[in-house]
Amino acid sequence: MTALQAARTTGGPTDDHIAPLRICLLGYRSNPFSGGQGVYLKYLSKSLVELGHQVDVISGEPYPELDPRVGLIKLPGLNLFEHSSHVSALRPRHFGSVADLTEYFSMLTGGFAEPYSFGRRLVAYLKRHRPRYDVLHDNQCLAYGLLRLQRLGYALLTTIHHPITWDRDIALANAPDWQSRLLIRRWHSFLGMQTRVARKLKHVVTVSERSRADISTAFGIDQARLSVVYNGIDGADFYPIQGVDRNPSQLISTASADQPLKGTRHLIRAFAELRRTRPQLTLVIIGRPKKGGPTERLIGSLGLTHAVQFRHQLSTREIRELYAQSAIAIVPSEYEGFGLPAGEAMACGVPVVSSDGGALPEVVGDAGVVVPAKDPHALADAVAMLLDNPDLRNDFARRGRQRIGEYFSWEQAARQMTQLYAEVMAA
Repeated sequence: MTALQAARTTGGPTDDHIAPLRICLLGYRSNPFSGGQGVYLKYLSKSLVELGHQVDVISGEPYPELDPRVGLIKLPGLNLFEHSSHVSALRPRHFGSVADLTEYFSMLTGGFAEPYSFGRRLVAYLKRHRPRYDVLHDNQCLAYGLLRLQRLGYALLTTIHHPITWDRDIALANAPDWQSRLLIRRWHSFLGMQTRVARKLKHVVTVSERSRADISTAFGIDQARLSVVYNGIDGADFYPIQGVDRNPSQLISTASADQPLKGTRHLIRAFAELRRTRPQLTLVIIGRPKKGGPTERLIGSLGLTHAVQFRHQLSTREIRELYAQSAIAIVPSEYEGFGLPAGEAMACGVPVVSSDGGALPEVVGDAGVVVPAKDPHALADAVAMLLDNPDLRNDFARRGRQRIGEYFSWEQAARQMTQLYAEVMAA
């Protein structure tokens, strides 16, 4: 039995004997365009409702996109990323709020206080309104407020997708100078809080075996305390589209373009290598780079400006269509706690070339080509091999779709999560 199969069967996937629960999911920023945490809330909440549970989401800005059967409770913060000027965002009403002032002055000095501030707002909301929930499920906020809720007797479970120490360390390794390293350390100063909170939480779940091992190391938590419930891929949103012309020269990738963690620079260098012998190739990246940032500069320096297209804030239908039009999906990340882009591409019937960063091998398995992370040449060789072998591309597309359907469903994840909720409540 593989580690994936073991994780799927340990504890049993059924929740048939558990009565419908009142569940509250927590997210300090939850828009699906903000990253995988928003995707997680969207699909997990929907699947829990479909199992018969009553589900609310309490979220800070930007707010999530939710199934209409899921309740949304908004806890507005300053949402400073949406302001043209952070300096002018403060209003007189904010001076009466410790959470608002902390968020504001932290941003001014290069820090990130959204998780901390959301934790304060969350505790205040629950104490004021006293809603009746059977369990609270935090989505990697890891704020001090959670420890207060735990002390108050709330049944609390926290998902840690992966330790953000990886993001920090990879960013530091790619920083061009000491000033950049100083800013990176300041930005990630919230990790001190998250580490202390993670060690004191009684119930923690993560999304892969690799994340379980890395969280244990980064936060000093015994692996036995960490449960694993793999993410799902929604088959109603991600599936092969019939009748769409596939462009044999179009490659596709999903990446937060300027985050070193996502490996976009390795992808761009691999693409430049491929274009030397295949000048007809084009690359679509679902994401948005910073204007004048490192990704745009690298693309310009390699003469690829007209061959690389960025698309962002797409609907699920538009993403499906882009996958259907593309020959190969590439996932170049240096680290992934799970790897939703790989799973979504596989579910859409697109052959995948992936790095071995983090948990990606757990998702891709033998249904795609896996190469060493941070190796543009290996990435280019794997893509070239698939471009030259249409039968192999078709085989990987079929196997990838089959693997996602067999191992990664949100219904399965929701059933396993329900079992964990029952254990947390009993404890």
